[in-house]
Amino acid sequence: MSTMGNSTNIFWQESPIGKLERQKLLNQKGCVVWITGLSGSGKSTLACSLSRELYTRGKLSYILDGDNLRHGLNKDLGFKADDRTENIRRVGEVAKLFADTGLICIASLISPYRKDRDACRAMLPDANFIEARLLEDGLHEHVRQEIQKAFTSLHVLERLKIFSPYLDLISLHSRSYIQPGFTGIDDPYEPPLNCEIEIQQKDGDCPTPGAMAGEVVSYLEEKGWDVYQQASGSNM
Repeated sequence: MSTMGNSTNIFWQESPIGKLERQKLLNQKGCVVWITGLSGSGKSTLACSLSRELYTRGKLSYILDGDNLRHGLNKDLGFKADDRTENIRRVGEVAKLFADTGLICIASLISPYRKDRDACRAMLPDANFIEARLLEDGLHEHVRQEIQKAFTSLHVLERLKIFSPYLDLISLHSRSYIQPGFTGIDDPYEPPLNCEIEIQQKDGDCPTPGAMAGEVVSYLEEKGWDVYQQASGSNM
């Protein structure tokens, strides 16, 4: 048996009940639906709507929400690049465990760096990791640009030491909403190159939460994750 990390006395312990048995018990296949997108694009809305839709179909899921996890599992992490990477690594490991139990794990995080999302994909058989990106609409992009302008203007004012009755007020409000390392403002967001699902506007209208969830459920049904197929002998 192989050892992990720097330890010489840590070994993988096999369970007497395997993934196939757990999936048969739940009558579904475990997988990870990883929802990525900019802040405010609707990730949590989709995650909750998808979980509810799966529940109505008798399928068990669990949501790993980025903000929720920072209240516990990842409360010791900040928003620097290294912390973001560790944040996603931990979530990926938990998602992998949930999928192994036979759950449909819904991970809802900005997860801005492509390499971190790809590392999570590599933790599972490729078909078990389903990346869904919410494309920000025109309004969201307009808001992002306006915030970028405000953020840049604030720094220009401070560097030039321009004093005005409003500078303190600008600083107070801007800094309360725009922290350094804000994704899409002064920290990059790297979109997926080949994600399985892209949810975007149709005829200029944003889809409803139910419609978005329906797109994901349709994909799961097409790929056979809705019902466990004992005859297939798959260990997916």
